[in-house]
Amino acid sequence: MAEELFIPKLGQTVEEVTLLKWQVQDGEKVKQGQEVLEVETDKAIFNVEAVDDGYIHFGPFEIGQVVPVLTVVAVIGAQDETFQAAQPAVPAASGQSAPASSISGPAAEFQPGRAQPAEKNFASPRARRLASEKGVDLSQVTPTGGSGTRVTESDVLNYLSTEVKASPIAKRMAAEANLDLRSIQGSGQRGEITRDDVAAAIAARSAEKVVSQAPSPTALPSMPVGESIPLAGVRKVIAQRMGLSAQTTARVTLLMEADATELVTLREKLKKQYESKWGFAPGYNELLAKACAIALRRFPYMNARLNGETIERLADVNIGIAVDADQGLIVPVIRDVDQKDLQTVGREFRQYVDEVRANKANPDHISGGTFTITNLGMYDVDGFTPVINLPEAAILGVGRIAPQPVVRENQLVIRKMMTLSMAFDHRLTDGAPAARFLQYIKQLIEDASEVSLTK
Repeated sequence: MAEELFIPKLGQTVEEVTLLKWQVQDGEKVKQGQEVLEVETDKAIFNVEAVDDGYIHFGPFEIGQVVPVLTVVAVIGAQDETFQAAQPAVPAASGQSAPASSISGPAAEFQPGRAQPAEKNFASPRARRLASEKGVDLSQVTPTGGSGTRVTESDVLNYLSTEVKASPIAKRMAAEANLDLRSIQGSGQRGEITRDDVAAAIAARSAEKVVSQAPSPTALPSMPVGESIPLAGVRKVIAQRMGLSAQTTARVTLLMEADATELVTLREKLKKQYESKWGFAPGYNELLAKACAIALRRFPYMNARLNGETIERLADVNIGIAVDADQGLIVPVIRDVDQKDLQTVGREFRQYVDEVRANKANPDHISGGTFTITNLGMYDVDGFTPVINLPEAAILGVGRIAPQPVVRENQLVIRKMMTLSMAFDHRLTDGAPAARFLQYIKQLIEDASEVSLTK
């Protein structure tokens, strides 16, 4: 019997993917674990692996099409089998559901468009009946049948018998916001859903609502077009989030020059001392991440977010560092930077960057940031106006380090200077407190003694 190949869950916030490229030919023999399909989410590019040994037969989907997670896109079985569907795929505008995959029945006539979820593909008839009676979303049930690809009646019963672990305030917030707690992944101890988890889900839903209600663009004047590139995948999400940030935040940018001479000296010293031992040379990004983490602990009002009518000061210091990847701007997030030494921060950052550039990013490694650093110094940029990475309160832009003549004790000397460009949301804090925070980062850069190897 053929095994179904479906788009796996890629993190708690990923609902759909864009099919980018088949890495094998239709009808080709594949091995279990072999990468066969490349897909793009709103955050990164991932590879889907074969679930069994056999011959792969593609489903009625085209490259570039958007499909929901858990959609069956191929089957792996005998050489003479084919992928067939009971109903044709239909565009999203029709509101109809996507085809249910099958190994028998008439061949599907493909109609391009946006496929919709088809939970029936992954559940036994008894499981579907029970889920319908109890109002259970089958996409939330962990399957155990068919080598972990099909939901059974027992799976639904287990799901119903499992109590949702959530704090009292999280339960109350979810009830007030009409949110299903089972749709939220907990980040607390033993997977408990916390207040922050529910707040993040509410904020995500609000952001989607703002984007969906945005006015339609006006008609553009007729002009010759050299190339048309669809606004899709990561690029589309970047456009939506940056536009949302500009629309909803009261953004103010502070510019400040910092003498980075001591930071450069520290980095060169660490490079000579630890490069061979660590396997990598400590870089400016992790040094700046440590400096920002120290500053965020001292000025917790900058490690915050706006949740409805509440300003929440966050308990964890998770630093995102923007990375220029082939698929677009990606922000790997290093968690608890204030509690980690420089080696750990540098190692994790390099690991996450390698994952992003190999199109194998873990969704948990590119989400959950509380403050972001974006460094354009390597492109000879001095200063710029970065866009706040919602729902964070601020973002630090870092310019190049360049020798400049400066006055020190009435003497003209050459120092290695850099420009810090910090954009912050004026709704959460005012100019003077934000300036004190940035000034402290400047002091850490100029002293560099606190930005050490220790926690």
